[in-house]
Amino acid sequence: MSTDAQIEAGIQAKGLTAGPRVTPADVEMAIASEHYFTAGDGVTNQAMGFAMANNLDAIDRLTAALPVLNMLTFCVLVLRNGFTVTGENTCVSAQNFDPELGRRLAREDAIEKVWEFLGFELKERLYQRTQPPQAPT
Repeated sequence: MSTDAQIEAGIQAKGLTAGPRVTPADVEMAIASEHYFTAGDGVTNQAMGFAMANNLDAIDRLTAALPVLNMLTFCVLVLRNGFTVTGENTCVSAQNFDPELGRRLAREDAIEKVWEFLGFELKERLYQRTQPPQAPT
């Protein structure tokens, strides 16, 4: 069970669901798509551009760093409203790097940001309800 699921189970067990709140389902529903890549993927793509321009020195400089950059994983979440949220995860040693784990941890990092944005959005909606209606101008 994920941490968010554990927290949600605890909230429900305590009956803390009467007031407005953001749920794990709200977070997942806010996500339109998710994308993963490593910094090495980005550099490889950049090197391909340099290759097309026959800039071989630049390719050598870029690809020299690939082993380290391949251990830096990014997750980009595209939300339904078109906003993007990023998360990242890095690994210290190549012997411990696991691409699947890197993607999962990068996603968790991005998800934390989605929680904050949805919490802000909910709080703003609740605040706006307390404001008097404005006369048309």
